[in-house]
Amino acid sequence: MYKMILEWYRRRFSDPDAISLLILIVLFFIIIYFFNNIILPILIAVVFSYLLETPIKFLMRSGLPRTLAVILVLFIFISIVLLGGIILLPLIWQQGLSLIGNIPSMLTFLNKYLMTLPQHYPELIDVGVFDTLIHSINQKVVETGNSLLQFSIDSIFSLLSVIVNSVLIPIMMFLLLKDKEKIWNYCSKILPKNRQVLNKVAMEMDKQISNYIVGNVLHIIILFCMICIPFGIMKLDYALLLAFIVAITVIIPYVGIIISTIPVITVALFQWGWSTEFGILMTVYIFIQIIDGNITVPLLFSEKLNLHPLVIIIAVLIFGGLWGFWGVFFAIPLATLVKAIINAWPISDS
Repeated sequence: MYKMILEWYRRRFSDPDAISLLILIVLFFIIIYFFNNIILPILIAVVFSYLLETPIKFLMRSGLPRTLAVILVLFIFISIVLLGGIILLPLIWQQGLSLIGNIPSMLTFLNKYLMTLPQHYPELIDVGVFDTLIHSINQKVVETGNSLLQFSIDSIFSLLSVIVNSVLIPIMMFLLLKDKEKIWNYCSKILPKNRQVLNKVAMEMDKQISNYIVGNVLHIIILFCMICIPFGIMKLDYALLLAFIVAITVIIPYVGIIISTIPVITVALFQWGWSTEFGILMTVYIFIQIIDGNITVPLLFSEKLNLHPLVIIIAVLIFGGLWGFWGVFFAIPLATLVKAIINAWPISDS
């Protein structure tokens, strides 16, 4: 057993590149895991910088200097974010608080409906079981609502931090975009000289992460518009909030669509019941999901990741558990990183 382990170690770690790569990977995960709250503004700036790199390159190909292209694209981006924040976010927040306030009424309505079921299926359904279940859920919802209210009150005290980050992040984005080559050259100086494997992995991941971030952001925006327009036309309650939930949950592969569909069905049933409007809404919703899965996603994510669905789900669970929202957001690129490292890892023939 010892000889087998020793042989495996010699095959995998006899190359200096492998040691350098292993040290950098361990340092990366230690920094992200223990200092994620501190470096979160930097991470956000890096994500947005990847997002804006594509239009900056387009303007540079048109003849604009990089600094001028960065200033123009960054100005447009900040204007769009501010406009969306001023118009959409307050409406979504207001609808979210309204929905939380109406959940007890929805549960009461559901309770009354379920209480009629024993009349049709007396041998299968126990009224007491349903009554206890609904009462328990209702109590949990009230507790959750109170927690969210307390959270919203406590969050006022962190407003200063939000204001500081909202100023620092655009500045960091500008510097990252304007001095991209200088920053990379400086980082190259402090990295190990023997880094052929690291360069190979970095080149692959730079392309993968860029495509993934741009594709994901565009996917969220497109799906939000596709859902919001028909929901608004049909005057569905909390249309903006539901469209936001459907759009943002696409970052969770396979599971996101199930999570987002539950509130859509619940709100529609509470508003219309088993009616023609409910049937039309669900038909439109299913049609949009079909278009999204078969047209939008293939167009935006043309780069094939070649990852098994089970690997993607495991990556979401692991990285989401470690780093929350950003872990879920980057689950697929991180899984691709692991795959790229495994494929590029040097193996000694001795």
